[in-house]
Amino acid sequence: NRINNIKITCSRISGTTVSAGEEFSFCEVVGQPSAEDGYKEAHAFVDGKLVNAIGGGNCQVSTTIYNAAKKIDGVEITERHEHGKEVGYIEMGKDATVAYDYLDLKFQNNNNFDLKLKAYINDDDEVCVDIYKIA
Repeated sequence: NRINNIKITCSRISGTTVSAGEEFSFCEVVGQPSAEDGYKEAHAFVDGKLVNAIGGGNCQVSTTIYNAAKKIDGVEITERHEHGKEVGYIEMGKDATVAYDYLDLKFQNNNNFDLKLKAYINDDDEVCVDIYKIA
């Protein structure tokens, strides 16, 4: 179920353009996960407890975006929240949790060029995010 959710979220992120001077919002781009959109229940932290929730796995995508974005000159992380608990896919303090209408991952593109995001799962079931300069 988790891989299913991650694939849906990656498909919503892929192709997103963040124009020069624009702010990216994970929750705005992805929207609220729902069963109607194909999301399934999977492990997620809710109020510090591990539970099954529709869209479980989305934080793995937001975390990967966060770690890619913070490496780019001219990109400023404007909102990011940690889980407060250890997650299995990244070291403590390098995660970025999201919860629709509550916790978001946002970054500002302060460059004079646009950025394009590509999110996908590779052959080893790892979440990957590439951020490209659009010439």
